[in-house]
Amino acid sequence: MTRVPIFDLDGTLLDSDAALVAPFVAMGIGRERVTFGALLADECARLGVTVDDYLARYDHDAAQPFPGVDALLAELDRWAVCSNKHERSGTAELARLQWRPDVAMFAGSFGGPKQLRPVLDALGVRAADVVFVGDTEHDRRCAAEVGCRFAIATWNPRARAVDGDEVLVAPCDLLRLL
Repeated sequence: MTRVPIFDLDGTLLDSDAALVAPFVAMGIGRERVTFGALLADECARLGVTVDDYLARYDHDAAQPFPGVDALLAELDRWAVCSNKHERSGTAELARLQWRPDVAMFAGSFGGPKQLRPVLDALGVRAADVVFVGDTEHDRRCAAEVGCRFAIATWNPRARAVDGDEVLVAPCDLLRLL
């Protein structure tokens, strides 16, 4: 059986930390106050700014793929994105990079934090048929909630593996899990 990979976007496929922080810094918020993995609306509320103000300052061209990601995606027949990213930004970045996942769902699709069940349903697959690749504890929980395999993208230096994770050092390492 070939598994279908589902990817988180920011911090997994895209080296986006600087791009995600820049709008907050442009609004006078210290970089050290910004956290990663939360819904944009929640992070903006926590930091006292509006989503519209953040998006007006977000550079859709700034986040770049981690080394090896383009080559990995070129090898895949089917894949999907499940991200807390705002849909406007996520869609723009996928288009800019000419990435065409079978399914791409962003924060607005879930009515809250990202969830894998709607992505599985849209792909027409079971949890046993996928591996979710991410970089945060929230990603790990998403996989556990549906009972699918989880692989941690340790090519992101912020990602921390725990017991039970499939550890991916480079994007091409995913191919052995599929």
